[in-house]
Amino acid sequence: MSFPIFFDEVPGITTFDPLALTLGTVEDGIIKFRYTQIVKSAGHSCPTVAGAYLMTLKALDALYPDKPAVRGEIKVEFKEDMEDGVAGVIGNVISNITGATDKSGFKGLNGNFARHSLMKFNSNINSNARFTRIDTDKSVDVFYNPGIIPPHPKMQELMGLVITENASKEQIKEFGQLWQERVKRILTDNINNKEMIDIVEI
Repeated sequence: MSFPIFFDEVPGITTFDPLALTLGTVEDGIIKFRYTQIVKSAGHSCPTVAGAYLMTLKALDALYPDKPAVRGEIKVEFKEDMEDGVAGVIGNVISNITGATDKSGFKGLNGNFARHSLMKFNSNINSNARFTRIDTDKSVDVFYNPGIIPPHPKMQELMGLVITENASKEQIKEFGQLWQERVKRILTDNINNKEMIDIVEI
């Protein structure tokens, strides 16, 4: 199994999971996520999956500047409905990293370590997502605009051939390469571009 080389260039996300520690899953409770793991879970790499990963990375860095983010102690809100556009896809990626879920998550042990009801859709916010530390109530709004990173000019033509099943093997390969080139520009080349991804403390 091989992935594009740039996947390894994307910064990882380090978290502390008290539930994993308590259950003996991880000796020190530290769980580190890499973009490759998220791609395996999502089944693909695209500007949406990349953006969700980057939104989480930036938000958790802002909320936990001096220590790993604590899984299960982070609330995440979206202004869209779960079924609108790609909100559900973004929510799944963020859930994998933070542990937050809507109503389907872990109910806890005697009231401790609960993960359900930490993700909310249809919230009254103006950002793409809001992350909040439960222990301090500190929140950050995340704004993500992949539209400023345009696809290669040839992408539209190739996509038309791919989705109509008229593309050759060479064209399918080129389409995938150009697709991932855009993801690379989002995740590595523009990782600190505030016009694309911005964090606002509330």
